Amino acid sequence: MASVGLTAAQAQDDERTTTVVDYDLASVAGTSVHAEGYTGQARFVVDTDRGVLLGATFVGQDVAELLQAATVAIVGEVPLHRLWHAVPAYPTISEVWLRMLESLGRDTALSA
Repeated sequence: MASVGLTAAQAQDDERTTTVVDYDLASVAGTSVHAEGYTGQARFVVDTDRGVLLGATFVGQDVAELLQAATVAIVGEVPLHRLWHAVPAYPTISEVWLRMLESLGRDTALSA
């Protein structure tokens, strides 16, 4: 397990307007290349008012590799519309970033 930033509960306690995106890492093409029968989960906590990531949690084999990108996005307050331009190579486990953005919708690709 690896996590950075706020949990959904912490963001709610801070009275932030959030959206939570949960994604099954086994659905990411890169996990089938990484390990047979891979299981895992990703959770992204997004500040919908500001369009930035507040927190990320990853559970599964070798998920620590996902933590640096999440830390940069959170600490740097990188807007979601900019994250669309930093999607990692396919097929990798990091593809979960694209799946998160797709779950939020293409409108997040537009600059504020």
